[in-house]
Amino acid sequence: MSIEIANIKKSFGRTQVLNDISLDIPSGQMVALLGPSGSGKTTLLRIIAGLEHQTSGHIRFHGTDVSRLHARDRKVGFVFQHYALFRHMTVFDNIAFGLTVLPRRERPNAAAIKAKVTKLLEMVQLAHLADRYPAQLSGGQKQRVALARALAVEPQILLLDEPFGALDAQVRKELRRWLRQLHEE
Repeated sequence: MSIEIANIKKSFGRTQVLNDISLDIPSGQMVALLGPSGSGKTTLLRIIAGLEHQTSGHIRFHGTDVSRLHARDRKVGFVFQHYALFRHMTVFDNIAFGLTVLPRRERPNAAAIKAKVTKLLEMVQLAHLADRYPAQLSGGQKQRVALARALAVEPQILLLDEPFGALDAQVRKELRRWLRQLHEE
């Protein structure tokens, strides 16, 4: 799905965080936003996802203006910098969460949720950890749980906010390779 970011501005009080940002991302592309700390990368991702509203400008997905759509209606998966896993839920339940809170008419039945989560656990190579809690996982494992949770709801767009920042070099390299392979599939 293509993304068009047109003349986005964002201010928090008197502080302008984004000033006239425009960017076109064709369907199927993997794009990285680079810039120093505090340059507005996370804010722009949050605006694309609908978690934050721009002061002015427009966001279009495949030509449709989604600027005022609620986050749940944008079909965007978001993996936060610090994963945002629910510590009181198992790995399985963390991945299933997005499916269980869908509106009733869209929510899969329990068997379909179980099948989908099982498939995602296999895909991220964590099936053997389904009953563990986030505190019992390594950083790389937490990252893969967060990715699986974001993918569970079949987003049209997947946004990752500094997905490798808290990981050591070897794990970073492996996750980059895995993510590229996932993108190609």
